[in-house]
Amino acid sequence: MKLSDLLNGIEIVASTASVDLEITGVSYDSRLTQPGDLFVAISGYASDGHQFIPNAVSAGAVAVLCEKAPSGSAPYLCTPSTRQALAVAAANWFGHPARRMTMIGVTGTNGKTTTTYLLKHVLEQTLGAKVGLIGTIQNMIGDEVLHTERTTPESFEVQKLLYDMAQAGCTHVVMEVSSHALVLHRTDEIAFDTGVFTNLTEDHLDFHKTMEAYRDAKLMLFTQCKKGVFNLDDPASSYMMRKATCACTTFSTTRNDANFVSKFVKLKPSSVEMDVVTGDEICRFELGIPGGFSVYNALGVVAAAHGMGIALSEIARALRTAKGVKGRVEVVPTPGTDYTVLIDFAHSPDSLENVLKTVKTFCKGRLIAVFGCGGDRDPIKRPIMGNIATQYADLAVVTSDNPRTENPNKIIEQILEGMQNTKTPCHVEENRRKAIRWAMDEAKKDDIVVLCGKGHETYQILGAEKVHLDEREEVAAHLEEVKQGK
Repeated sequence: MKLSDLLNGIEIVASTASVDLEITGVSYDSRLTQPGDLFVAISGYASDGHQFIPNAVSAGAVAVLCEKAPSGSAPYLCTPSTRQALAVAAANWFGHPARRMTMIGVTGTNGKTTTTYLLKHVLEQTLGAKVGLIGTIQNMIGDEVLHTERTTPESFEVQKLLYDMAQAGCTHVVMEVSSHALVLHRTDEIAFDTGVFTNLTEDHLDFHKTMEAYRDAKLMLFTQCKKGVFNLDDPASSYMMRKATCACTTFSTTRNDANFVSKFVKLKPSSVEMDVVTGDEICRFELGIPGGFSVYNALGVVAAAHGMGIALSEIARALRTAKGVKGRVEVVPTPGTDYTVLIDFAHSPDSLENVLKTVKTFCKGRLIAVFGCGGDRDPIKRPIMGNIATQYADLAVVTSDNPRTENPNKIIEQILEGMQNTKTPCHVEENRRKAIRWAMDEAKKDDIVVLCGKGHETYQILGAEKVHLDEREEVAAHLEEVKQGK
């Protein structure tokens, strides 16, 4: 591809490179640069890509896209924002694949993963569509599962995924759109047909600093989509709808002025049932994922799918056959025991409260919550989560999540600050493997042990090292240890 074609739509403020150069690839990691590449130097948070320009040139880069003129004689082009430019260049390189498919983006603090999976299922069951999915747990092209490292990948990977999906015959793509991705231009150059807002609760303040900045980051999705679907029960929705540039549709569990309203909700141990009313239409829905949050997830899916022309009755039929998502109130097999173990990704105050409240509705014995908080992340939420655990759990086991480079015991101390002056018993075990075993040994008939925070993750980050830790394996291993009398 000619450099001029690759740079179409990118503001260039200074240049020594010929736009007639033939470019054979694009890279932003000097370690992966190939001969003939355009190297894009991104100013990151851990390191500055500009310092690796000599490495990229040595590896064969024929031109450099940067924010400041580099030393040396390598041909370069300067642009105000290389992150923004990378998104444009990636879309140009892959031929703007998003334009060939119906794009649905889901943003919010909680519920993104489940909402995307449910939407994928509904589109497949009602339209017979081949659907791509981009998200926290995994990426999917139809039924093919692809590994993922982050909720929304870097812009070049996003465009590559969309290209692969379009080439494979996908007609629709449902993707989680994180606040980080929006601020860091990872989803630039994607015109979404529909955007869904689930909710806004405290999270990621280590990055956004304030709740207002976090909210405004989520809002960005609704300036690049045609239709927005908003949870009217969340206070942030009113603000976001005033600022949105798209047509707005709303859903609610309480407000009759919403476009989609749930009525006669029944929360069961293994499912939720409700009527959904929109205009003069009413339809009964059943979803086999328990909890009050499932009502909200289902309403968002119903509103989004109906906005794509799918009848309420067809959506209801599809949701009846939808399965739960790995790591979201997931039941772990515990053969030979009379207690239950659940795994959930709950790692924010709101999600922890949601899952504990949900389990409380069908727990016949004690609710034992095993949880921690991530290191190098928002410390404000730590005592809040500790307090939530004391409100809903009958026994709280405080342990490590992903401590990363922080001292895990310091994190636990901050959690315990929110658990003072409470009657809820608390056990502290920093080692997560040992904490799981302690909770299982403590569990009695009809108790439910909820392992919170890891969800679908099969690792723990200790320092800079990612160590294998699959809680399903830990549960099975301990049951075997008990069986062997160890």
